Amino acid sequence: MTASPVRFGIDRVVDSPSILQPAARVGLVTNHAARLAGDDTRAGRVALLDAGVPLVRLFSPEHGLSARGDDGAPMHDAVDPTTGLPVVSLYGDRFAPPDDSLADLDLVLFDVPDVGARFYTYTWTLSHVLESCARTRVPLVVLDRPNPLGGVLSSAEGPRLDEATCASFVGRWSIPIRHALTLGELAMHWAQTRVRGAQLEVMRCEGWSRDQQWPSLALPWVPTSPAMPSFASAQLYPGLCLFEGTNLSVGRGSTIPFQWVGAPWLDAAQVIDAMAVSDGDAVTLHAEPLTPTEYPYRGEACVGVRVRVTDAERVRPVALALRLMAAVVRTHRQHFAWSTYPTAANPSGEHHFARLAGVRTIAQPLEDATVRLTPALLAAWTSTGDWDVSVREALLYR
Repeated sequence: MTASPVRFGIDRVVDSPSILQPAARVGLVTNHAARLAGDDTRAGRVALLDAGVPLVRLFSPEHGLSARGDDGAPMHDAVDPTTGLPVVSLYGDRFAPPDDSLADLDLVLFDVPDVGARFYTYTWTLSHVLESCARTRVPLVVLDRPNPLGGVLSSAEGPRLDEATCASFVGRWSIPIRHALTLGELAMHWAQTRVRGAQLEVMRCEGWSRDQQWPSLALPWVPTSPAMPSFASAQLYPGLCLFEGTNLSVGRGSTIPFQWVGAPWLDAAQVIDAMAVSDGDAVTLHAEPLTPTEYPYRGEACVGVRVRVTDAERVRPVALALRLMAAVVRTHRQHFAWSTYPTAANPSGEHHFARLAGVRTIAQPLEDATVRLTPALLAAWTSTGDWDVSVREALLYR
């Protein structure tokens, strides 16, 4: 058990179940990574049942209830071996709760830990749950959790998603890559701007402020999915995940996913020289060998660029990753290529980089030898537009 001055939304409900509206039948969207701040040894669903919350059905996002399913692999309906409750999968044959799975519920709770990046699919599971609950007139309560990357809006990084050309399950609506909101705040924003009629309540965290990133909470990191084993991976994920749209590995299956990018053909030292990072970049770069255990280059010896953050408040992972990708293109033009990434949500895997970036206007200039990645161009690519203004009414923390 870990003591922390921070209380998540679920801690508040477990401590005082009566703060929920009266309900005889409750559904819960969750996974096994959803623990309490006050007791990281118990899964949230177990704690809710022990507190007397009448759960009758669970819903699971990508990676399943265990949070250990393979990336992009379809998950299936099941029975939770811990609680005996039925589990409705929201990743595979469907991405939204079927109406008949909500029809006999008085209330739905949503408690899934997030990592603060647009293409982390738990965000879009929430969007579908919000829409389904609004359509079926079932109240939804988001049990909020801190954004592990913090909530300082000036740290947000675009681009904003172009819904006309790049909408998918790694980005449905126009938010930045690093959005700097909690899932509760995103739900509030969407209820105010997109999903009219939603009966939404957010059970706020207590003791968390926007300038706090995960390490300041003095809580252990519970892996939110197989490739998110640490905060170090989470803080670089908004940027280095872009490489999954290329023919480089991001180290999936290792202990350092999204902290390393490499390939059998990569001259990491040459890339690092081309990057020419400074103290202002808040990272150090080193050449490091690694043999990936997952696609691409499963079982092949690679040398890659290892990224270590030196200042979590100043690092801008999206801008850093775009510069790193440009350096790879400049130094390895004959090897670099865009790649497909098939998943249950995108079976063909086509246009994966554009879906991750959220726009179709970055790939061509990145691989064009005549285009120089100037600070002005990088700032334009990572602009969040009026994001800070547009979400002001949804902010729950100061």
